[in-house]
Amino acid sequence: MRLLSFMKDDVVKVGLATGKGILDLAKCYQNTYGDTEAPNWLYSLKHLLAGGEDALNLVKKLERKAAELSDQSLFYRESEVKIQPPITNPSKILCVAANYISHTKELDIKVPEKPYFFGKFRNALVGHEGNILIPKTSAKVDHEIELAVVIGKKGKYISKSSAYEYVAGYTVFNDISFRDKQFPPGWPQRLNPYGQNWILGKSLDTAAPCGPYLVTKDEVGNPYPLRLTLRVNGEVRQDGTTDDMFFKIDDLIEYISDGLTLEPGDIIATGTPAGVAAAGKTYLQHNDVIVCEIERVGVLRNRVVRES
Repeated sequence: MRLLSFMKDDVVKVGLATGKGILDLAKCYQNTYGDTEAPNWLYSLKHLLAGGEDALNLVKKLERKAAELSDQSLFYRESEVKIQPPITNPSKILCVAANYISHTKELDIKVPEKPYFFGKFRNALVGHEGNILIPKTSAKVDHEIELAVVIGKKGKYISKSSAYEYVAGYTVFNDISFRDKQFPPGWPQRLNPYGQNWILGKSLDTAAPCGPYLVTKDEVGNPYPLRLTLRVNGEVRQDGTTDDMFFKIDDLIEYISDGLTLEPGDIIATGTPAGVAAAGKTYLQHNDVIVCEIERVGVLRNRVVRES
């Protein structure tokens, strides 16, 4: 299944991408069961995931029901709605630094001995076709296409062998970075004892575009290899595969859940391949269009806009 969050008439709902268009699951539920109100988890993909297999099975039932009906009002074209990040309110956005071998080579850094995580905040989220802001105080805005894992059930101290049981699915993620804020003056020749500035360098407004879909793990299948390609104005800037990950998804889940409870809707961005601007390439400019594509997961498109 390809699930998404969308806004219609100022209401955020959960949708399902189908051959007929985006199925409005809440409206389909009301049509099917004659209820005036649909359950709250049809207005929140995070709540739907928390409902487990029962909730997902009901979505499949609604999909089958909608396919039998000729009522096109249950479906929308993408142009008729505003697509939101799949999870609009995750409790955690966890990102992994230096996890693709090609990326560590282009920046001349070592792969960490253990996964190196940093966090982003909800203010950074922006959906498909949303704008990425170049802030007034940064001139070095960078891109990083990443495969993001969306957690499907609550867990702590998760073993590597059971890690995929906690995965709901995957989405496309762009780890936007503000390199002139991330790296202290003189870095890396003159090291700062406190390291890089991860908050201002990684979590300003609109620094976490993701979507458009949460594609369930059964539809994606084996996430190795998946091709990741990022284009700016049609020019390929990044092109790699998930095989290049040093720490794989099960490693990451085992490591980060060691004392930290993962919850439905949590996002884990798993790192980026080579091709970032910080490796001597062109930084993002006003009106650039970024297209991030991950095989079997989707295409995420955003425009870069200078903050007014």
